[in-house]
Amino acid sequence: MPSLAGKTIFITGASRGIGKQIALRCARDKANIVVAAKTTQAHPKLPGTIFTAAEEIEKAGGKCLPCVVDVRDEEQVIKAFEQAAQKFGGIDILINNASAISLTDTPSTPMKRYDLMHSINARGTFLCSKIAIPYLKKSSNPHILMNSPPISLNPHWFKGHVAYTVAKYNMSLYALGLAAELRESGIAVNAIWPKTAIDTDAINLIAGEDYRKKCRTPQIMADAAYAILTQDSRSCTGNFFVDEALLRQQGVTDFDQYSVVPGTTDFMLDFFLDENLPQLQHLQASKAAPKAEANAASEKWYLDMKNGDGSAGKGEPAAGPAQCTMTMSKSDFQLMFAGKLKPTAAFMGGKLKIKGDLSVALKLEKLLKQMIPSKL
Repeated sequence: MPSLAGKTIFITGASRGIGKQIALRCARDKANIVVAAKTTQAHPKLPGTIFTAAEEIEKAGGKCLPCVVDVRDEEQVIKAFEQAAQKFGGIDILINNASAISLTDTPSTPMKRYDLMHSINARGTFLCSKIAIPYLKKSSNPHILMNSPPISLNPHWFKGHVAYTVAKYNMSLYALGLAAELRESGIAVNAIWPKTAIDTDAINLIAGEDYRKKCRTPQIMADAAYAILTQDSRSCTGNFFVDEALLRQQGVTDFDQYSVVPGTTDFMLDFFLDENLPQLQHLQASKAAPKAEANAASEKWYLDMKNGDGSAGKGEPAAGPAQCTMTMSKSDFQLMFAGKLKPTAAFMGGKLKIKGDLSVALKLEKLLKQMIPSKL
């Protein structure tokens, strides 16, 4: 059977989440893992650093080199590759996993956030791939793997968050281009993307428990990545894989093992997959009729957290146009103000539409936490 034993795998953003899970899967084969990430001290609400990840990887059977790396910093990236090659004798695989996200429309996307997404997703991916190539050319079975989606030009995937979509698609475009460029060198370049939303600590912090119940665990992405990385690099390149479809081809039939809640069937579907569109559109259509009826008797409320001591009431705010407008059903509105539905979870689940300044909307969640801390 194919194995990654003795192979050296450089993974960006591997201190937690999908990147760490891929690292742990490879460690079971006694692979050498380079954890390239920025986190050296644990976040109060996000567990995991490059050092705790390294401990887990070595317990799983691998060897690990934790490196402090900001993928936007050329000197740090070059140094990390040099250290990895010196410690392990070379590099066989690069996994471009590090990424930044902001699901905001154009007016609501600060240029600082725009620059962050493009400098990590695009520049960081290009930089790490560029520096890795000389090392990979010396490997017997070299791979580059992107955590990025198939490229679809369906406008559905652009509206509402065009800056993020373009930033993420940059990773996929590099997969496409590098696969062609490096084919003669025998370096495989592929991409992997999940069919459903994946449960990570970051998503749980943002969206809450209700959201993660409809997710799969990062293990499905780790198993899919492993299936790709153990293929012959000269015959498996230029592909945009989807985790579930790939694993089915590999003979996997039990997908309930990947459910956060066993028995779940109504998963939250991920972005960018045209195969998911019919189901997403059906869900939207099923909600349209009740919303249309609700709109006939809709109510407007305002919450002024900017002027004076603040105020709230029905109708338009007296102080002028609102910086942010949020639209949702009356039932979800009641659940949110009862502390049973996080605003962020409602937004990510399509129950809450936001127009305007997203940072103002985020302040509402902070306010609700102060009002009902036991619930949110």
